[in-house]
Amino acid sequence: MTHSTIDTAEMGDAVNRYGPTAARPRPDGQKRLNSKTVDMHAHVAIPEAAQYMAPHVDASRIAMVKHSNEETTAINAQQDKDRGPVAIRDLDDRLAVLDAQGIDMQLVAPPPPQCYYQSPIEHAVVGTRMLNDGMAEWAARRPDRFMALGSVPFQDPDESVTELTRCMGELGMKGVMLLTNCDGEELGADRFRPFWAKAEELGALVMIHPNGFTEGDRLHEYYFSNVIGNPFETTLALHYLIFNGILETYPDLKILAVHGGGYLPAYSGRIDHAWGARKDSNAGLPKPPTDYLKKVYFDSVVFTPHQLKYLVEVFGADKIMMGSDYPFDMADYDPVEHIVSTDLTDEERAKVAGGTALRLLGLAD
Repeated sequence: MTHSTIDTAEMGDAVNRYGPTAARPRPDGQKRLNSKTVDMHAHVAIPEAAQYMAPHVDASRIAMVKHSNEETTAINAQQDKDRGPVAIRDLDDRLAVLDAQGIDMQLVAPPPPQCYYQSPIEHAVVGTRMLNDGMAEWAARRPDRFMALGSVPFQDPDESVTELTRCMGELGMKGVMLLTNCDGEELGADRFRPFWAKAEELGALVMIHPNGFTEGDRLHEYYFSNVIGNPFETTLALHYLIFNGILETYPDLKILAVHGGGYLPAYSGRIDHAWGARKDSNAGLPKPPTDYLKKVYFDSVVFTPHQLKYLVEVFGADKIMMGSDYPFDMADYDPVEHIVSTDLTDEERAKVAGGTALRLLGLAD
């Protein structure tokens, strides 16, 4: 099944639907912007890395796999067939999608299963290098339209620093994508501080992306492993990055929390209250936790205009960037229309649609 246009993308089978979201009314015709548009959240798979790593990945340790029932597992298998080799790998097809969606540039990241944190480090290092080589080569075929994020073998801080340095230097990437935990270990754990220090030093963008909630025993039904579990994973990761002092110690980090940052941005006052009310929630932070949260960037994959407007009102258009999550089922297949349909000023729309991304990535003043 090709995903080359929005109309074609709506063609699914009885269990899958790719197309305009049911979370907001379908517009009459496509709405576009005159300003530059940049999709900061999309995925490309590298089959050579997946083939090499196949014997070294224990899928039962991946939360999205572990906490799914038979129906969800079957649908996910069907979607894997739907997406590749075309939608998640073919560059010409992706260009057609961008043109149909009115997107000028796209930042592509690996799909979550291609972050090999559960694998033996000797294989994770090799597989991750293969992945990053493939990502860089894919984007370099059309540098006017694509930029890439890589991955790191995060379970080994030294190796992750080495690969991050290679991504930002030799491979010319914009940064890397991390999963929201490292095989159950928090990203903010002290042993990972060398990675965060190097990311700050290099000016690397770090996208944090979930792949199911690690403690998801109650999330097996109704695809809750993704619907609830993914945004909660991002929420929890942000809490730890703040309260463990990562954003205090490394104030110039560039972190992009996908799916609108999960649930934390919508209920951020609770962390400030706890910080002020209880010693065990204070964590020795010199400033209220939301001071650090406001350093984080969020994408627009929240589906409804009122939620996007809220993010812009509270955190500013300088911190919100358009995303799609293409080509997955939980993607926004018309992200530009989402920006246009939200009650923002023209200046805010221009920033969210692409201006903020271009400045963050050093492509605009």
